Amino acid sequence: MDEIKRSFPPVTDANTRLLVLGSLPGEESLARRQYYANPRNHFWRLIGAVAGLDLVPLPYADRLAALLGAGIGLWDTVGTATRRGSLDGAIRVRGANDLAALAERLPALRAVAFNGGKSASLGLPQLAARPDLALIPLPSSSPAYTIPFEDKLAAWRRLAAFLSP
Repeated sequence: MDEIKRSFPPVTDANTRLLVLGSLPGEESLARRQYYANPRNHFWRLIGAVAGLDLVPLPYADRLAALLGAGIGLWDTVGTATRRGSLDGAIRVRGANDLAALAERLPALRAVAFNGGKSASLGLPQLAARPDLALIPLPSSSPAYTIPFEDKLAAWRRLAAFLSP
């Protein structure tokens, strides 16, 4: 039997305007207890470009603080699952995170972005009853999703519109 993997707590505060949802942290992220810890994952470059911040050289705690300062929160659609390796296609969902409840607790929330197809397929139905939120599927930041970085960035740049207070 595969080991049960668990997502991290959400990184949000009352000023979160944009929530970026992954599916479930990969093996390296789980081992290091950090969102997007795999250095080949493009997440920190992508979200940094959206926010106008150079996040890659920062220590992890400073990255999270910078995101919160820019109005960006992080979480995952999957709460618990089994999975061999880090690929989303191998996820066997045991329990989803309660995205609707989190969204209710974020008074400034304007948009929810889904980092990849698995995140979108699990998260969009949970938030479909919220017409006040922009729900934005994005190409995955994962190195396993091999479209060029520039193409990913073009899609991710749409998020910047939701960051101004």
